Amino acid sequence: MYRPTVLFYQRRPRALGNFSLESIFQDVRTRLSDEIESKTRVAPFCSNGFLRRVLITLDAWWHQKHLAHVAGDIHFAAILLKRQNCILTVLDCADLVQTKGWKRQIRKLLWFDLPVWKAARVTTISEAAKRDVIALTGCREEKIEVVPVAISEQFQRVDRSFNAACPKILQVGCAINKNVERLASAIAGIKCKLSIAGQPTSSQLTALEKSGVDFEYFPRLSDAEIREQYVAADVVAFASTYEGFGMPIIEAQTVGRVVVTSNCSSMPEVAGDGALLVDPLDVQSIRAGIQRVISDAATRDSLIRRGFENSKRFDAEIIAQQYLKVYREVSAGSQDLISETTPECDYESGHQRSRSAA
Repeated sequence: MYRPTVLFYQRRPRALGNFSLESIFQDVRTRLSDEIESKTRVAPFCSNGFLRRVLITLDAWWHQKHLAHVAGDIHFAAILLKRQNCILTVLDCADLVQTKGWKRQIRKLLWFDLPVWKAARVTTISEAAKRDVIALTGCREEKIEVVPVAISEQFQRVDRSFNAACPKILQVGCAINKNVERLASAIAGIKCKLSIAGQPTSSQLTALEKSGVDFEYFPRLSDAEIREQYVAADVVAFASTYEGFGMPIIEAQTVGRVVVTSNCSSMPEVAGDGALLVDPLDVQSIRAGIQRVISDAATRDSLIRRGFENSKRFDAEIIAQQYLKVYREVSAGSQDLISETTPECDYESGHQRSRSAA
């Protein structure tokens, strides 16, 4: 069977690191090594400033010789690509939620409207994110394929006794949507230890100190260190106000930790029936959820058991095959278009060569 050649065009990680995204597509490439010819191009610059973004866009255009999969938050890199050969992954629309005024309009145009219009196919990671993209850009529903995020095989079940006397609560991430300030208020007065994977902002640190919560934070963790944080936790709190997916939910369920997460956005979809849902805008709702999983062993054990089952939906092999389906469909459409204009096209060593008509 014909093996399409796919160029994965990825962002350049920042100095403080980008969690998980690159490893997701590395896993896809590894699993599909017998099915596709994969190439990887990392953007020459971090996505900072107008000039650098223009250069990133030109670099993507210059290196496109086959199918190009723009994977990450540099959507604008797709603007100059050939439409029939372009696949775009949009993880979520959080950037626009946090932007207002003319900056929002520019970002909407360059990160969403034009890239989505230019792509032959758009993938996103949840039905909630798909609805957001459609509402934002007017994209046709059939153009968007939902491909969830796979759980890494490095996350495995690790049983441990629950410390009800002083549980360790893990919070993953410190972005605005992670809702750290409300979590701090919610657990004020509860005997616990809060561990934060990420660098809290000054306002978050102020809220944490004001709450009197015993907390610690880890600005930069390796993948192995993040896994150890899950293993050491009793509860994973993920009461975000918005998520395109919510990977910490699945990671916690796979390890076997009870999850308290939000009743909005993609989180109920991802959590299934394996998490306790709360209103992220209501401090008392978050507090009640945390208190319930600490005090109610039956509820806690049931959520953990159902979480194990739910996490099986995100098997990496199944998800890799979903991407393969997209690559083959876009490649077939591209070849149909090429065959209308050139009599012959062959692939050798991963490079397409057009031959002039006789």
